[in-house]
Amino acid sequence: MEIFCGRRIKYTVNHILPSYTTIEESEAALMDVIDKKRPSYTYERVQQFFSVEDPRASILIGNFLADLFPPREVGEVKEMIFLGVGSDRSTGDSLGPLVGSYLKELGIKQYIILGTLEEPVHAVNLKDKLEFIEYNFSNPFIVAIDAALGSSNIIGQIKVEEGPLFPGAAVNKVLPQVGDIHITGTVNVSGCLEYLVLQNTRLSVVVNLAKTISWGIYLGLNKKLF
Repeated sequence: MEIFCGRRIKYTVNHILPSYTTIEESEAALMDVIDKKRPSYTYERVQQFFSVEDPRASILIGNFLADLFPPREVGEVKEMIFLGVGSDRSTGDSLGPLVGSYLKELGIKQYIILGTLEEPVHAVNLKDKLEFIEYNFSNPFIVAIDAALGSSNIIGQIKVEEGPLFPGAAVNKVLPQVGDIHITGTVNVSGCLEYLVLQNTRLSVVVNLAKTISWGIYLGLNKKLF
């Protein structure tokens, strides 16, 4: 019997068998050795929450993002893609495309912006867009932006988190994950009839979230450049 654990440390029954009379006893002893030697790993994603009601929200988001964005020193420039996920045909789901359009208006031309009101990236074309990114960019740093649903007391909350976005989770869709970091804004309540909830989301909530997120990204990029 061979068992790999932790950092690919290999133990075999033969290492322990001479001390025991049966294979079962040896295997039990082997598992005891592994349990004692197995390294313990803990991984905690870096994340932060912000309220759209906080007048400092964009500044705080910018400061937080500046620490998450890759280095921009000479020789270390890495392509960055901002991917707004969502549909312009649903008010609640339009957060990602709105952020994409606002970022273009802010003039961050040295970065790639995909997913806008004019050319949204949604469930139907997400896979094709990810293939486009894979074929045209070499290991880019992707920031994914999407709408989220949650409890009524966190509507207007913005979450910035390391790790990929799982698009479609709010409406129980299984779509490809995307992003080195992701930003979500809670636009309405979850629970049931999510499609109807998104259709009946207040536009003012989505616009305020989109403006706050866009300015946060803009400030974070400018802070990273200096």
